[in-house]
Amino acid sequence: MLAQYKTVRGPGVDEMVIKKSRFIGHARPVASEEEAVRFIESIKQQHKLANHNCSAYMVGQRDEIQKQSDDGEPSGTGGRPILEVIKNQGLKNVAVVVTRYFGGIMLGAGGLIRAYTDGAVIGIAAAVPVYQVLHREIRVEIDYTWHGKVENELRGRKVLVEDTLFTDKVTLICLPTAGEADLFAGWLQDVTQGQSLITKGEERYIEHPAGSQDEADFT
Repeated sequence: MLAQYKTVRGPGVDEMVIKKSRFIGHARPVASEEEAVRFIESIKQQHKLANHNCSAYMVGQRDEIQKQSDDGEPSGTGGRPILEVIKNQGLKNVAVVVTRYFGGIMLGAGGLIRAYTDGAVIGIAAAVPVYQVLHREIRVEIDYTWHGKVENELRGRKVLVEDTLFTDKVTLICLPTAGEADLFAGWLQDVTQGQSLITKGEERYIEHPAGSQDEADFT
């Protein structure tokens, strides 16, 4: 599994008008090619009267599945620009459709490429780009005497703490990144001087906002 990947929170939609043609950008996250196809078909049904519903999607941890469709526009002017936007933004597991209602003014090949590029950009922006980051659940059981110190240390390290359970002991459910899980467990043993019971749980993806930089440290 990837340590992290960029996708969209979605679904999202936005539109613009270029020389009287209405372009509507739609985007959403998809987990499979089948889901991408269903999404595209749903947009086509929603916009039956549109002149074109150009689309593209990229699915797979290694971008194994990449498809695009010009849906009647001149070859290479609709689907390919949309796919290039997905690639250039570094997105995975995303499907995008740009719907066009023709306004009567021809745009030419270059104009169409720019329009479908911009349509994809606004659709993706509306779907909100995010990171999915792989974390691992670490349960830390401690005596109440350690609670304040451990809590302060976790806060200083900016570790995600999903929950705190209070029984005869205190159990903190922490979510360090998967790559940091082993080091994190060892660090906790040091912090508690070996007086903690640490249990490692499953890995799962957690959403993080996509900032200005494409790589980030999500501890």
